[in-house]
Amino acid sequence: MKLRTLIDAEALADRLDEPRLRLFDCRFDLARPDHGRSRYLEAHLPGAVYADLNRDLAAPVTATSGRHPLPLPAAFEARLRSWGVNADSLVVAYDDGNGMYAARLWWMLRWLGHDEVAVLDGGLCRWQRLGLPVTADVPRPVAGSFVAHPRSSLAVDAATVLDASADRGARILDARAPERYRGEIEPIDAIAGHVPGARNHPYVQSLDDDGRFLSPDALREALARSLDGAPPARTIAMCGSGVTACHLLLALEHAGLPGGLLYPGSWSEWSSDPSRPLRTGDSP
Repeated sequence: MKLRTLIDAEALADRLDEPRLRLFDCRFDLARPDHGRSRYLEAHLPGAVYADLNRDLAAPVTATSGRHPLPLPAAFEARLRSWGVNADSLVVAYDDGNGMYAARLWWMLRWLGHDEVAVLDGGLCRWQRLGLPVTADVPRPVAGSFVAHPRSSLAVDAATVLDASADRGARILDARAPERYRGEIEPIDAIAGHVPGARNHPYVQSLDDDGRFLSPDALREALARSLDGAPPARTIAMCGSGVTACHLLLALEHAGLPGGLLYPGSWSEWSSDPSRPLRTGDSP
């Protein structure tokens, strides 16, 4: 069976010698952008390549973009090839624990048409708790032959979000923390609040106390309340900059609710234009 969402540490440990396996370490810290790479150099899963959120999983910021705009498909295709990814590669991404950064790589691969990709459930933290192997050796990948087949419809722009905000049959889910959604605090972006019509579904609601994903049944129950009758295919996930929104899309997929869309610019892009409406408080 092909992996499409999550893999646990025990199952991955059994597959470390699989030739088509490609491992990616996605650890990152927004406040300390070089911290993830430093920790990778100290210890990582055997064979893992480091994927930097700012340098590898995002394009340069522009005056009108969010904080982590998507790279051009051709540019990311080239990056995947340089990392040794092929059409038949089994890709597994991980970070420190809850998958918030690994999910960005998971979504980007699916965006380029590669479905056999999974996030390590519990991440490096659980891997090390189980005493599984790590190394400081940095691999030198042999160039791969991956060819992108972009699914451009998986990403939507601000105009689409504006239309969805007034459409009762559509749903916008905001994965940020409740206090940011309500506009009580905004530690990163210039303006606080949320898109009118967006419902708050913090990405951490998809996790248990150990940072692992809830069961598909539990995820489905919680997500159904936020969807409130809207089909997953008419659901847009957003957050601050299009990162934890990917975690929410991973939760939807793992819950058997596929088809959700990503607003890559998210609140950092939306709030950069003063003509766009915003709302504060608990109400969508």
